[in-house]
Amino acid sequence: MEPYHVPGLLKRSSLNMSAQQKVAIVTGAARGIGKACAMDLARAGYSLVLVDLLEKELADTAEEIGALGQQALTFIADVSSHRRAGEIVAETIQSFGRIDFLLNNAGRSAPVGILEISEDDFDRAIAVNLKSCFNYIQHTAPHMLRQGNGRIVSMSSLNALSGGVTAAVSRFAYAAAKAGILGMTRALAKELGPVISINAICPGVIRTEIDTNVTDRAEEVIKGIALGRLGCADDVARLVTFLATSEPCFMTGQTLTVDGFQFNV
Repeated sequence: MEPYHVPGLLKRSSLNMSAQQKVAIVTGAARGIGKACAMDLARAGYSLVLVDLLEKELADTAEEIGALGQQALTFIADVSSHRRAGEIVAETIQSFGRIDFLLNNAGRSAPVGILEISEDDFDRAIAVNLKSCFNYIQHTAPHMLRQGNGRIVSMSSLNALSGGVTAAVSRFAYAAAKAGILGMTRALAKELGPVISINAICPGVIRTEIDTNVTDRAEEVIKGIALGRLGCADDVARLVTFLATSEPCFMTGQTLTVDGFQFNV
């Protein structure tokens, strides 16, 4: 099945969907953890809506999802834009008719200390990591409430709990944004329940194709991880799929840590 790359609107009739086909939106889906999560959701039977700024990588991910027999729409978009989030959700509803799962995965580092960071860089860290979750939840939640069900997962970080894991990761602005996700998740679990469940995930040190600094320091980092290895993107993806698909699922407002128990922070 060929993937769909969407510059504008697609008519719902152009998609070969069954009436019960479930649909997931994944931001930051072009590579790394986001791609692994999108692929695992596709294997679980979801059609995917993929959002990222990396056009080639996003197209490659959509093609791989198509090879699994699932449909994928791609949107090149800055997740900090509230207006663009609304457009993407509207086009998703027009194309698929429903949204069952939202994964707020997009993020960016901000490895600059309080004495050096500019106001613009701080604002950008908050906009991409935290405001993006607000953008997509606010536009997605009404559709989930109308259809009577829905699930949301937002990707936080071990940094939100520790203030910074190792010298290789981002500092206070990133940690502050990711901690904000945890408060947002707990508050929205009360506001959106019982129809929508919403949880947050805090990955530890995860090896992906873009984490060269961590890879270079792997031996040192592993000494502080109880399970004796770095995490991989699939470790996170399996948990995301569980939260999207488990029936019943008596979990909402929770923070789940995937770090192999990293005790040396």
